[in-house]
Amino acid sequence: MSAVAAHAGVRRSTLYRHFPDEAALFDACTAHWAAANPPPDLNSWSPIDDVDERLAVALRGLYAFYGRTELMLANLIRDEETVPLVRERFAAFRGYLGMAQDTLLAGRKLQGAAKRRTQAAIGHAIAFSTWRSLVGEQGLDDAGAVKLMGLLVAAAEQKHRASTGNQAR
Repeated sequence: MSAVAAHAGVRRSTLYRHFPDEAALFDACTAHWAAANPPPDLNSWSPIDDVDERLAVALRGLYAFYGRTELMLANLIRDEETVPLVRERFAAFRGYLGMAQDTLLAGRKLQGAAKRRTQAAIGHAIAFSTWRSLVGEQGLDDAGAVKLMGLLVAAAEQKHRASTGNQAR
């Protein structure tokens, strides 16, 4: 709080009048940032019947969001492990990703291991760390990363058919 007050050019007492504790300050900053940087709307994906197109639309939106918010998300993910307040507040974003995964799994007629494998592939595809690796480290652009993750999810579904002898040739 002292560092924030110093950076803002105000006394600590002034800061405490507006934000009684670190959690209140964190929440205010989070609300301001979230209002300026909303994640893609899950409800815009769910009406898309074609599961592959739904995945592509979702990934394009998520990857654009990740590109705009990379530094903040990287810092939050870093701090999530060591700062209880960040872990507690960042749980909402983890919940959002869980709902995104469910939305992208819906309509895929899978059971058992194939469902779990496809769910894992979707979870991997929507992860910030996946986007960061593909775009930041491997040099793909967002479109290339979307295409690659679409192929991964398709392969997760196809492997089940191949392993049971049901794959059309």
